[in-house]
Amino acid sequence: MKEKVLITGASGFIGFHLIEAALEMGLDVCAAVRRNSDVRHLQVHNIQYCYPDFNDVESLKNELEKSGCQYIIHALGTTKAGTQEDYNAINAGYTYNIAKAAEALGPSFKKLVFISSLAALGPLSEASETITEQTHPHPVTAYGKSKLLAEQQLATLSVPYVVLRPTAVYGPREKDIFIMFRTIKRGWEPYIGKKEQQLSFIYVKDLAVIAINALFNKSASRDVFNVSDGKSYSRYQLANSVKAFLHKKTTKIHLPYSVVKGLAFILEKTYRFMNAVPALNREKLNELTALNWHCSIEKAKRELGFTPAYDLDEGLQETLAWYKHNNWI
Repeated sequence: MKEKVLITGASGFIGFHLIEAALEMGLDVCAAVRRNSDVRHLQVHNIQYCYPDFNDVESLKNELEKSGCQYIIHALGTTKAGTQEDYNAINAGYTYNIAKAAEALGPSFKKLVFISSLAALGPLSEASETITEQTHPHPVTAYGKSKLLAEQQLATLSVPYVVLRPTAVYGPREKDIFIMFRTIKRGWEPYIGKKEQQLSFIYVKDLAVIAINALFNKSASRDVFNVSDGKSYSRYQLANSVKAFLHKKTTKIHLPYSVVKGLAFILEKTYRFMNAVPALNREKLNELTALNWHCSIEKAKRELGFTPAYDLDEGLQETLAWYKHNNWI
C-alpha cells in the first residue's frame, strides 16, 4: 500500500506543486480544499479530495482517520488579511488545530511538514550578515508574526514535525511576483527608493521536493529549516533575468518611498470597500524595502540532503515559458 499524504491549501500555488511532487514520488494524495475552491487545474491528477473544518480539532481528527493519511504537508495560509487577529486565526490557529488533530492519532501518525516563511524571522539590517535558523526573530509584518506564532504553538505539541521557512517563492501559477513580470513586459521597471538590497528566492519545484523529502527524513523531527536556492541576489537581478528572457527593454523608475507609501494607503482604502487587501499595502513595504533577506541553507543541505536544482535564472526561464504558453504574459 502506498503512503498517503494530506496536503492542505491544495488548490493554491504552492499546493499545486506539492501535489505534483508527491505524485511523482509515488504517494497517494488527499487534497484538502474548500468546497467552493476552483480545483479545475487539479483534475488532471488522480487524487482524493476532502473538505476539513480547520476550526474544529475533533472534525480534523475524524477527517484524518477517514482519509487514512499518515502524513501532512500544511501549506494552507493567508498572505492578505485585514488585522493581526485575522492572520493569527488562519496562519497560527489552523496550524495548531491540524497538528493537534494529528497528535491525537498517536503513533499511527508519522509526520507533519509545516510551510512557514522566512518572514517569521524577518530581514536583517546589516548587509554583511546572513539569516540562519539561530537568527533572533523580528518579523516586520503581521503575516510574519502570525507564522512565528504558528511555529511557537506547534512546538508545544508532541506531534513529529518539520518546519520549512521558504524565502520568496516563485514559479508557474504564482500571482504576486508575477505582477513584476507583467510590468516589465509592458516596458516598466519600478523600484522603491535607490538603496541596495540583498534578496533571496526559491523556485516552487525545489520547495516541493524538500517538503516531500522532509516527510521521510527520519533524523529530522521537531526541527526548523530555512529554504532558498542558497544564493544572494541584488535588487536588479530578477528584472534583468526577466528582460533577457522576454527580450525586453524597460524604463527603470525609482519611486520615492513616501510616494509608494501614499499609493499603498490609497489602495488599502479602495480595497476595503471590496473587503479585500491589495498586494501592495503599507505593511508589505517593510518587507519590500528591507536591506537583507539573504539566508543560509547549510542546515537543510546537511540534515535534509537539500540540493536546489534551480537558481534564479533557471527557475525564471521555466516560469516565464509557462506564463507565455498559458497566455499570462
